[in-house]
Amino acid sequence: MSLILDKKIYSSRLIIGSGKYKDFEQTKKALDASGAEIITVAIKRTNIGQEKTKKNLLDYISPKDYKILPNTAGCFSAEDAIRVSLLARELLGDNLLKLEVLADKDTLLPNEKETLVAAKELVKLGFSIMAYTTDNISLAKSLEEIGCISVMPLASPIGTGQGIINPEKINKIIKNANVPIIVDAGIGTASDATIAMEMGCDGVLLNSAIAMSDNPELMAEAMKYAIISGRKAYKAKRMNISPIAIPSSNKKDAIS
Repeated sequence: MSLILDKKIYSSRLIIGSGKYKDFEQTKKALDASGAEIITVAIKRTNIGQEKTKKNLLDYISPKDYKILPNTAGCFSAEDAIRVSLLARELLGDNLLKLEVLADKDTLLPNEKETLVAAKELVKLGFSIMAYTTDNISLAKSLEEIGCISVMPLASPIGTGQGIINPEKINKIIKNANVPIIVDAGIGTASDATIAMEMGCDGVLLNSAIAMSDNPELMAEAMKYAIISGRKAYKAKRMNISPIAIPSSNKKDAIS
């Protein structure tokens, strides 16, 4: 069941975000309930030490217990994303990074061109990049080929909860990949996460589905089991679909 990222093994294939919770205490409770070992943090929006007078997330979630994965959320150009990435490395002393470069504030869709530019430069600078992207099949392959350690296609736009709207494209990305494919954005509930894992995704990153639910801790726990269940189903392989009904017992078992 392990997920390997940047040569480190994680027992959980679920990654959660740290935004939209009512406070850091709730963030920590949801993280604990989810069983996730990685939590992603928007460097431009969350204090992890860059603002000395404000509450620090790291006072609640210790890097000794969890992997803090910085991300460049809120960046709209490669230049800005690179700047934020360098700040993240300075704050955390780590090269693992989730790269996110958005096209605009309305759709929050990835900017494909700027994402590729930023990824190329950051890989040269020694970062281990997990790249948030569209479900563009050729772009996903290009990001892998330039050295990204994971490609993270969206299921649907950020915060929409629509689930996986283009499963055919995600399937093709998975089949073409030699790095972990982690679905990121658009997951709405536990069944969406299960479907992603049943398709063969290596993991799921989500935030709004937990933070915006009525009971974040309970939803976090549901996501924990959804990921486990989906992965087991993928490994077991589903039965073949039949156009006609098939008796559940064999003819030879029938009582004469």
